[in-house]
Amino acid sequence: MVNEMGVSIFSYQFMQHAIIASLMVSLICGVMGVMIVEKKLTMMTGGIAHTSYGGVGLGYLLGFEPLAGAFGISIIAAIAIAFIKRRGRTRIDVATGLFWSFGMALGVLFISLMPGYPPDLGSYLFGNMLSITRSDLILMACMTLLVTVTVAALYNYWKAYMFDEEFLSVIGVKTAIFDYLFMVLVAVSTVVLIRVTGIVLVLALITAPVASAELFTRSLKTRIAFSIISSVVFCLTGLLLSVWLDVSAGSSIVVVAVLSYAVMYAIASSALKRKGN
Repeated sequence: MVNEMGVSIFSYQFMQHAIIASLMVSLICGVMGVMIVEKKLTMMTGGIAHTSYGGVGLGYLLGFEPLAGAFGISIIAAIAIAFIKRRGRTRIDVATGLFWSFGMALGVLFISLMPGYPPDLGSYLFGNMLSITRSDLILMACMTLLVTVTVAALYNYWKAYMFDEEFLSVIGVKTAIFDYLFMVLVAVSTVVLIRVTGIVLVLALITAPVASAELFTRSLKTRIAFSIISSVVFCLTGLLLSVWLDVSAGSSIVVVAVLSYAVMYAIASSALKRKGN
């Protein structure tokens, strides 16, 4: 893509930052998205993402990086939800809903306490890839590295955790450790995604690539690879469309992801019918 002055859009730093962020987000979606969907914790992930809004508001109120605030609040919420989930005294969907609302309410409260005009939080709610800074990229890179290394180093244990938790108990591994660790990784992943799709739209980008992969394969490694590749395609296509149409990048990415899933679902269903006949 070239503008009126004959300069490629890819030569701009903001576009380069957006592309790098897309690659990191895609890695997160592939690695963590499969685990989140397999454990049926999609809505819980949404709850943690929305709770992080309280950290964004706190960051603005106290004058530190809002993304760091989102990270801290998300970790606290994740550990609390894991604790409630293991204790079983409160239904997990109720706990998730309470954290979801509480975090959003805290964010609004903190912003309302700020003197002067409130800041524009649209980039944290709906994403703004074109405003990602170098410091954002560094923080996202650290979080992405933490998630991928943790999952890769304990890959066989994560497989057992997803499909057969009793096996972990049999070999002497405490599942509580993986419950808490998994929820912390979910929290870290949602913070990485916030700057791309925003808090409101984060669930779509986590689930759409995985749902698309599940239409064609049941192999765990293949699903992860398919999810990463499709997420890259969704992100870059949505990014280019947003520049071309001058619309929100996060919204474009989510629309592309969901429509692509619908197309792949139709193709997979048609192929299955032909095979049945």
